[in-house]
Amino acid sequence: MVALTTAIGLMSGTSMDGIDVAVLRTDGEAVVQQGPSLFVPYDDAFRARIEAGLKTAKTIAKRAERPGDLAELERDLTLRHAQAVQAFRTQYQDWRAELVGFHGQTILHRPGEALTVQLGDGALLARETGLPVVYDMRAADMTAGGQGAPLVPAYHQALANSLAPDFRAKMPVAFVNIGGISNVTYVPADGDPIAFDSGPGNQLIDQWMQREGDMAFDEDGNTAAKGSSSAKIVGDYLRLPFFSYPAPKSLDRGDFSLAGLEGLSLSDGARTLAALAAEAVFAARNHMPEEPELWILCGGGRKNPHIVGDLRRLAGTTGTVVVAAEDVGLDGDAMEAEAWAYLAVRSQQGLPLTWPATTGCRKPMPGGVLVQP
Repeated sequence: MVALTTAIGLMSGTSMDGIDVAVLRTDGEAVVQQGPSLFVPYDDAFRARIEAGLKTAKTIAKRAERPGDLAELERDLTLRHAQAVQAFRTQYQDWRAELVGFHGQTILHRPGEALTVQLGDGALLARETGLPVVYDMRAADMTAGGQGAPLVPAYHQALANSLAPDFRAKMPVAFVNIGGISNVTYVPADGDPIAFDSGPGNQLIDQWMQREGDMAFDEDGNTAAKGSSSAKIVGDYLRLPFFSYPAPKSLDRGDFSLAGLEGLSLSDGARTLAALAAEAVFAARNHMPEEPELWILCGGGRKNPHIVGDLRRLAGTTGTVVVAAEDVGLDGDAMEAEAWAYLAVRSQQGLPLTWPATTGCRKPMPGGVLVQP
């Protein structure tokens, strides 16, 4: 009988809106049993502290550096994660976790300099929760020449192999996580996955709404629904060098800006950036060996009807199908947190988290740091 580990995964992504908590039981390879999930939002003041921390982080030259108030921010962020774990364990007492996978908050990602920084004190989290914690899962990949991202493809591959037969027959499958930054995992019928960041997702839309509309995001795409997309501006973005770079490749939150949208109305800007998010995902097919037969969407961007509608229209031109994660029995909100639980188990067992085709590392790489409470 295969030994399963029950692990909690914690994810705080580029949207910086809060902590996703999810639990699963897995052998770290093929067997995945998903459990419940929970979202714990950050208050506006704490989110503002993280945004300020992004600016401070630009001065970091070495991973261990915590200039300014980043050390205090790291401690407070870790304690919030500990509180999220406690809230989850109180609510779902039937799932007795043995391990925690802790992503932390990325504040700097410069793959060209082999530098990535995630705020998060694994030892403190282990003490606070009383559970072993695996964290710092990107660093080993970078020491092996990788981009340090994306890391979720190992989990995407396990999910693809667990799909119902009708969906599994549609290999190759592309998983698309539309968060602040979008990333794509191409899962072939045989062999290792191919993965890379594909471009901006929700991040630019959120920044636009905050700057021009004093709103955190475009809820349900309501603002974009009143506007029109500028094909010229979308085309200008798609001609930026990033889109011609070969895969694997990864992005930092600051790699794209709102430059070029000046003069647009609030609604036209929101609609244009939604179109860009869809076009960037669709352009990812240029870096795939074959056309995926099925696109599976997860992340917050799958709830934007304009991103999804545009992507479905584009995919229709090639005869491929776009579905939400829920359409194939998965949880599109919890998938990244689930992935960190899955990766923690793989890390504990010394299994690879990344491959040359997912991050550009020289060989399949294990990773992560395990700390005991």
